[in-house]
Amino acid sequence: MPESARSPLDILELPDTTLVEELVTLRDWLRWCQSAFLAHRLHFGHGTDSAWDEAVALVLGALRLPRDVDPAVLDARLLGVERQRIIELTRERITSRRPLPYLLGEAFFAGLPFDVDDSVLIPRSPLAELVENGFAQWFPDRDPAHVLDLCAGSGCIGIATALMMPTSEVMLGELSPEALNVARRNIARYDVGARVRAVLSDLFEGVQGQRFDLIVSNPPYVDRHDMAAMPAEFQHEPRMALEAGDDGLEIVRRVLREARSCLTDDGVLIVEVGNSERHVIDAWPDVPFLWLEFERGGHGVFALTAAELDAFADRFAE
Repeated sequence: MPESARSPLDILELPDTTLVEELVTLRDWLRWCQSAFLAHRLHFGHGTDSAWDEAVALVLGALRLPRDVDPAVLDARLLGVERQRIIELTRERITSRRPLPYLLGEAFFAGLPFDVDDSVLIPRSPLAELVENGFAQWFPDRDPAHVLDLCAGSGCIGIATALMMPTSEVMLGELSPEALNVARRNIARYDVGARVRAVLSDLFEGVQGQRFDLIVSNPPYVDRHDMAAMPAEFQHEPRMALEAGDDGLEIVRRVLREARSCLTDDGVLIVEVGNSERHVIDAWPDVPFLWLEFERGGHGVFALTAAELDAFADRFAE
């Protein structure tokens, strides 16, 4: 078959030696990765949303280059060992369908890199926008003194909050010991141990007796129907961090029922429920959830004040 007639699939199946010899510059490898990803119909949703963005993330990640690298490097020639690394990552991404952040061991949240492995959900929450603006809608003049990141996983929400709000003290609550280890690595990575603590906690059990001005949570919220229909990439993430019963509200119900005991009287609870927003509205039609809007996209995040949790406590107890 003439070289010009090869499909991206054929190119992927070429011997590594041929690829290493014929693909020379960073630009060459970006083009090849994108073509290979498109040919194999990968799903993108773990920090990227297109084959091109995934190719950029893989190639730059393989070379340990920053995302804002000078475009002049596109024509730089790569070492043989660098080319081989890109081949290996690309083949693994395609054959295993594992999300790229797991292969690289790193994901970005609020513009910051965090350690990840397959014991934690890969950060992709629209809550990043709230973190970046310091939750200004509720705390326009001061940082919240005490913040709880509930179902913290890698700890990215709470740690980024501490970095954006330098006077806040943050607690990370997480049920999985393996995830807690990742969160502690990230605490050490950013040297915020003086203000950020990670505790093993089944929702609020590990923080009883403490009060927080802000509780923010990205709990499991995927219903069983949606879980079964999710692309293969999502099946590599810990199921306990995603699935939450028939309607996706198994954990959210507990959060709404128990949060007030750990919230200050003028505090606020912010919870991401994603596609289960419709289930929340159906379950509590008379509760005045504040559904937030995001400039960069995203949905299914609500806020309730302590006063609103008090006013509708009987609904959440049902």
